[in-house]
Amino acid sequence: MTQTHAKDQPRDEAPDATPEAEETVEDTTTGAEDAQSSDGADAPAVEDDPGARIAELEAEVARLNREYLGALAEAQNTKRMADKRIQDNSKYAVSNLAKAILPVADNMDRALAAAPQEAREADPHLKNLAVGVEMTAKELLNALGQYGVKRIEAMNQPFDPNLHQAMQEMENQDVPAGTVVQVFQDGYVIHDRLLRPAMVVVSKGGPKRQAPVADASQAEGGAGGQGLDTSV
Repeated sequence: MTQTHAKDQPRDEAPDATPEAEETVEDTTTGAEDAQSSDGADAPAVEDDPGARIAELEAEVARLNREYLGALAEAQNTKRMADKRIQDNSKYAVSNLAKAILPVADNMDRALAAAPQEAREADPHLKNLAVGVEMTAKELLNALGQYGVKRIEAMNQPFDPNLHQAMQEMENQDVPAGTVVQVFQDGYVIHDRLLRPAMVVVSKGGPKRQAPVADASQAEGGAGGQGLDTSV
């Protein structure tokens, strides 16, 4: 019996690729090529334009710069207002205390007015008492003056609505109209702010007051009453 060896048998040839496999390979290759072509077509759209990007960054820098300058100006204004508030609080801190003390000065003035010079000369005890009251009143005004409180000199001065409060008018042809001819109660200022207006009597019927000649101090705003703060 003849044995057939495997090596004598003819080798089977590789099966031919089926049409379906060839179509699958072609579809895959075509899809890859289409994807590559599609990526290549969209590449210029994805890539940023350098000029447009620079313009965008410059606009962003300008916006941030404006916001920074605005925030800086607001911070400076807030600091300036806070500093002014602190300065005013320190400058006018004694306003309420000064207002409470002013009636004491008024009563001392009334006490001195009740003791005329003739009565003092006739009574040594009254004279000594008046001297003591005068010294006390002077010390009180000096103490107030250390904190910027000063008495308003209203007598024979032109009426100033920023400093004076007119209680009544009095016919007087010897002085220009609108002159303070009597003071019921002294007024006071603290620094450049009105603390209490002077209660006065104003003349009427006199000649018209001549306009004052402006001098250097008035030009600089240093004339009495100009620019006075009446917020207190």
